[in-house]
Amino acid sequence: MTTDTPARLLQLLSLLQTPREWPGGELSDRLGVSRRTVRRDIDRLRELGYPVQATKGADGGYRLVAGKAMPPLVLDDEEAVAIAVGLRAGAGHAVEGVDEASVRALAKLEQVLPARLRHRVSTLQAATTALTSGDGASIAPETLTVMASTVAGRERLRFAYRDKDGSESRRLTEPHRLVSTGQRWYLVAYDLGREDWRTFRVDRVREPFATGVRFAPRELPAGSAAEYLRRSIRRRRQETYEFEVRFAGSVEVVSAEVPGWVGVPEADGAGGCVLRGSSGEAVEWLAVRLAMVGCEFEVRGPGELVECVRELGGRLSRAGARGV
Repeated sequence: MTTDTPARLLQLLSLLQTPREWPGGELSDRLGVSRRTVRRDIDRLRELGYPVQATKGADGGYRLVAGKAMPPLVLDDEEAVAIAVGLRAGAGHAVEGVDEASVRALAKLEQVLPARLRHRVSTLQAATTALTSGDGASIAPETLTVMASTVAGRERLRFAYRDKDGSESRRLTEPHRLVSTGQRWYLVAYDLGREDWRTFRVDRVREPFATGVRFAPRELPAGSAAEYLRRSIRRRRQETYEFEVRFAGSVEVVSAEVPGWVGVPEADGAGGCVLRGSSGEAVEWLAVRLAMVGCEFEVRGPGELVECVRELGGRLSRAGARGV
């Protein structure tokens, strides 16, 4: 139970910023207060300028809607537009570092943007083209925001899906988490039709639809969504290889540079760390990815990766020498 009123108001506002309707009873349970206190807190938010819409019914519901002006955030119109455009551009290409938290932020921001600012965001994005993008296929930001809202609201998600072989299907899922690999976005969800957990490439998803039906979370058969995705990718790869790399940097440094689905570094007791894992990606891709970590490293296997790193190092050295 949150007894501090300002802290409770912030918690309530955070819940309302999820694009869904919250029954009064559910808000009461989440905050650990009475429904009467919830109603008083809603009134306080309205007094602060947040456009909270209430619906009548047996339980009553609340939803944060777009108003005539921006709610009192520490953002002016120009800053709000700039942030929305930046998040849209990054989210659409699964840029490493622009993870699920950023997609949730985009969903919250676009939900409360007034129509005039939402139009400016769409116009600006349509009129610009990025020179570079991520390695994976581009994705409509609207697809990600719909998915993020169902993850946050524990709401069933329906969508059309195209498998690797091109076959089409309709899926009804209980979404658990969005995961970015730096190349692609994936949705980890429980597939109600298959009665099992599945991973879906988001660039193969069409017509995502939030059904409004909420569900109780299921236990994921892995420590985290990233770990489940890593295992799933490994199972799907017909040709995988094990690798081991020793870095001169700390676990913290390497973890910040290497995607979790590649592997989890472990301290070696000598001031460095060792990264072990398996991959189905081309050894050339992994070699470049390892070289991007900001510290010295040694590839201990497999031989193909060792040779690839050696060739890459020689090529870069020759390119640098020619530039002098």
